[in-house]
Amino acid sequence: MEAEHVVILLTAVLLCVAATSALSGLIRVAAPLLLVVIGGVVGFLPGVPSLEVDPEWILIGVLPPLLFSAAASMPAMSFRREFRSIAGLSVVLVVLSSLLLGWFFSASLDISLAWGIALGAIVSPTDAVATAIARRVGVPQRVLTMLEGESLLNDASALVLLRSAIAAAAGGIALGGVVLDFLWAVTAAALIGFGVGWLHLWLRSKLTETAPSTVISYAAPFMAAVPAEQLGASGLVAAVVAGLISGYGAPRLLSPWARLSDSQNWKTVELVLESGIFLLMGLQLHGLITHSDHNHSTALTVAWVAAVGWLGSVLIRGVYVVSLVTGMSRRTQRRLSRQERMNLWADYLEQRLANPDAVPEPPLIGGPQVPADPRRAAAMRKAAKKAAARGAKGKGRRSPWSPERITQVLTRVRRERATIDYLVSNPIGPREGGLLVWAGMRGAVSLAAAQTLPSDTPGRPMLLLVAFALAGGSLLVQGATLPLVVRWLSRPATDEDRQGDADERDRLFDLMRQTAEQERARESGRGLKRVELDVLQAQRTALLDARDDGVFDAEVLSHALAVVDAEQIGLELRGSPEDG
Repeated sequence: MEAEHVVILLTAVLLCVAATSALSGLIRVAAPLLLVVIGGVVGFLPGVPSLEVDPEWILIGVLPPLLFSAAASMPAMSFRREFRSIAGLSVVLVVLSSLLLGWFFSASLDISLAWGIALGAIVSPTDAVATAIARRVGVPQRVLTMLEGESLLNDASALVLLRSAIAAAAGGIALGGVVLDFLWAVTAAALIGFGVGWLHLWLRSKLTETAPSTVISYAAPFMAAVPAEQLGASGLVAAVVAGLISGYGAPRLLSPWARLSDSQNWKTVELVLESGIFLLMGLQLHGLITHSDHNHSTALTVAWVAAVGWLGSVLIRGVYVVSLVTGMSRRTQRRLSRQERMNLWADYLEQRLANPDAVPEPPLIGGPQVPADPRRAAAMRKAAKKAAARGAKGKGRRSPWSPERITQVLTRVRRERATIDYLVSNPIGPREGGLLVWAGMRGAVSLAAAQTLPSDTPGRPMLLLVAFALAGGSLLVQGATLPLVVRWLSRPATDEDRQGDADERDRLFDLMRQTAEQERARESGRGLKRVELDVLQAQRTALLDARDDGVFDAEVLSHALAVVDAEQIGLELRGSPEDG
């Protein structure tokens, strides 16, 4: 293809992306769905050649920056709180779906179990790009966190299973090898991503110019993904970890200018890459049909196998989510049962920190915190007496309850109490579970993974069509109906919810006001503008400390940080910090 034709094609794609993005808001249909349909229609027009793209371009060229950007924008505290659920969805559910769907594909397509599991692994993971639809239609934030976390990590599980199934079909893999491959893929990738994330932040913190700093951010996902892939680990997991580290450390290490540049430029990158993937997904349909055995029997087989496979994937996900929601509710109740004890401990530690000489009785001894089991209560009292005896014998030694130690314990207690408040204010019940099931869509990643099947795979064209039909059907059916499901299952906001949001905003404003007053009260020869910049820096530090403790909603906190950044940029545009 000549250079002029390539330029014309890229220009047409960019204009199509912009037009579709604008049109989707008018007709209230998600842009990714429109792009899949447009790509499918254009692919069948006369004179349009069949389009084939090396799947490695998707897996190592397109997905790492998309996953990096999504991970960088995910609140670290929310990810940590939901990590147990995310890990279950990313690993356990993918394995179960791959095995059960693999058995079905093996029986229905008359292929070996190994190839059936390979196809099951291809269509099992939810798609990080397809999850963008859920983000746009207003899925509750906690459900969205689990969906995004799952889609960021489940590709590693699926690709390891896919490689293992292909090796098993050739007779060269054992269960122990699969486990070791997975552990290596995740562990090595996490270490590489962790190192690259901090290296990326360190490099950018040394730059004063915004443009080269942003260029380094574009290189970061590939700095993580490519070395990981070369070592046999998961490049996608490495990009995700690098993104999480970058998103966590950027507010402390990077200037507001650099973060504003990241926000704007990465939104554009996400729009182009996400839209390009969906458009490519539609365009490739014509080529898949052309290279398959085009007859009525094949079409019927593909249709019913894909339909049953999609229905099976939804049912498997539904059963797993029921058990997940039940387990989450039980863990929340156990944490609530410890809330009163934590409150007593917090009061005790605060008193001890304020006045070490007047030590009240520890809350675990006597009072309402004595366990109902008499033997356990007696054991606690005996342990407390021994500790008191050791303290009497060791007077003059350094107390184990030093101010630093008390502060550390108080921080842990404060974070645990904030987590309980988060779980209570964002419950996960049947409604949220239903959204978690229906919003788990497959997408273009499944098609890219399917195209990595070896050329000698039995019935490869049909397997590709089944993967496309299942992923495309999941995207179109679930994506098109998701807004209705969200409206049907979302909890209506109550007066109590609105009052809680207002109270949280008031607490946040009080924190910023008190921080500003303390900073302005410091005596120094600073100019007026320097004082205001120092106030903004102090407010940012206070907000980030609150973020680490998890005491505010992530969305409210992000908005407050954005306001502080905007005010600092506005001040810096007016001249030097020494200006009065």
